[in-house]
Amino acid sequence: MSLVTPERQVAFDVLRRTFEREEHTEVAFREEAAARELTGRNRAQAQRLSYGAVQRRGTSDWVISSFMKQKSRRPDPAVAAALRLGIFELLFSDGTPDHAAVDQAVSLVRAAGADHAAGFANALLRRTLRERDSLTEKLADDSTPGKAAIAHSIPDWLARLWWEELGPDRARALMAASNRPSERAVRVNTARTTVEEAINRLSGPDLELVPSEGPWPLAPPELLVARGSLAAIEEAAQEGLVVSQARGSAAVVEVLDPLPEERILDLCAGPGIKTGQIAARVGRAGNMVSVEPDEERAHEVAAQLERLGFHHGLVVEVDARHGEIMSGFDRVLVDAPCSDLGALASRPDARWRKSPALIERVAELQGEILDRGAGFLREGGSLVYSTCTISKRENSDQALALAKEHGLTIDDLGGRAPQLADPHDSRFLQLMPDRDHTTGFFIARFVSGGD
Repeated sequence: MSLVTPERQVAFDVLRRTFEREEHTEVAFREEAAARELTGRNRAQAQRLSYGAVQRRGTSDWVISSFMKQKSRRPDPAVAAALRLGIFELLFSDGTPDHAAVDQAVSLVRAAGADHAAGFANALLRRTLRERDSLTEKLADDSTPGKAAIAHSIPDWLARLWWEELGPDRARALMAASNRPSERAVRVNTARTTVEEAINRLSGPDLELVPSEGPWPLAPPELLVARGSLAAIEEAAQEGLVVSQARGSAAVVEVLDPLPEERILDLCAGPGIKTGQIAARVGRAGNMVSVEPDEERAHEVAAQLERLGFHHGLVVEVDARHGEIMSGFDRVLVDAPCSDLGALASRPDARWRKSPALIERVAELQGEILDRGAGFLREGGSLVYSTCTISKRENSDQALALAKEHGLTIDDLGGRAPQLADPHDSRFLQLMPDRDHTTGFFIARFVSGGD
């Protein structure tokens, strides 16, 4: 038995914690990498293996099931984790020698005390290697929702949902994008520094920062796309100079368009990323109220504002559906809880935690929050509704119901950016990860009463 590398041991432990203990992959990875003091390239390699093997669980399990003689049997949890990692390396990881992927996976099985299954694991992985070309050919066929689900390692129900709502081409493109590295972007806190100063300070041989590109609202001037190591960015973020934020997230506040001295209500504020962006827009003369029902997340919002140097925002720890909140706001943002289907690339285990039942539960919650949010607007004020998901039930259905229930005028955002228009109602925006290379945000804007 060869010695298991620290990177693979981290990935193996992360897989087990994710699927056996139902822990979040990101948290498990941070803890495991810190415990083994991984840094630099070693940490990046461990993260690539951990995240990739979690994302590709569906495809790996299909391979395992295809090669098992007794289809009803499943490998023990430790054996399954080692096989998932080994199959990921053999089928999807460039640069790993085949013999190393097999040897390391079998060594993980033995190290976990499952010597009895070492021969089985070795045989299954070697068969995967021998039949890799035919497996790759089979996985290239995503002509039906079921085949696409296997090929792109997406739950079957989600493949069918996107197939029905968006059509085969868009569905396949979205599924493929969910397995690519997520966008890395930062927003410069212009209250503390300028965009030029941030680029000069942070750019170096390991990091390049370039202005965001794309149609409105994807390219606000303070948004930069990061390419390379994020170590310098993490340090600057602690100083409040920049904030890690996807372009899709920043686009929501760009559509909200808060102006200096206005009264702004952020009705679903946690963890405070968009709250800080709003605070920078309204300035110290503005009146900003941020609502977050969870105590810990409310503290996160307050800490974020403090770190960015904003002391003019009020954080209220109440339930947006029932709590006492002022009214007469110029602008209201409802960045509602959702199923997060537009953020699968950045959250490795998210796809395995979602379900149609979840969509229904959050849709009910969204409706209640929107209903309350409309009542906080002044006459002529505007409300922006956003989610980071791609689901008609949560997006355009909710937006149309809100407009009808409260007599709000729908602002034609799609008319301003037709290439980003929602496929179900062109007056709304639906960002697509495959097309726009950012989180899949839905954005709608409404006006109350007058102009």
